[in-house]
Amino acid sequence: MKNRLWSGIIILVLMGSCNLIKKSSAPADAYKGYQEDLSDSRITFETQPAPNVVDESRFEGGELAIDKDLDQALTRFANNNKAERYYSGFTVLVYSGVDRNLAFKTRNELYTNFPEIKFDLQYQQPRYLLKVGKFINRIEAQAYYFKLKDSFPSARIIQDRFQRDENFSSDENQNAEKQD
Repeated sequence: MKNRLWSGIIILVLMGSCNLIKKSSAPADAYKGYQEDLSDSRITFETQPAPNVVDESRFEGGELAIDKDLDQALTRFANNNKAERYYSGFTVLVYSGVDRNLAFKTRNELYTNFPEIKFDLQYQQPRYLLKVGKFINRIEAQAYYFKLKDSFPSARIIQDRFQRDENFSSDENQNAEKQD
């Protein structure tokens, strides 16, 4: 009986409260001539002078030239990089598993379908890893990944560390690119 009484009171209060909130709205025509001047509250800025034209002759061997400092910094950076034995990058992992026969079968399929791609089959106990490429960033690896993903659906891009080749230098790389 008590529950009925309370639920009835709640219903009456809810129904009554709906009528208490009255909306007052006027048609849009009532505001047709409304104007407001906000110019007093707006932020104003002083007019800026025209930028000066820079005399570029000052930079060519003049007092502001930094070519020598930049060359020294780049040389120092290159020497520090040569001292590192490993570098981080990305590779496309085509196969990873413990089945030796499946690893060699995948290697043979990769060689047959993509003879132009160089790969590396590694054994890290207890698994075999079939990797393609050594890339500095992920974007470079994506080109090979998109080539391989249809034939090898389990292929993925992973981070890897590569040993620096002592015989390789950037000058040799540039010469090889010019010959191609």
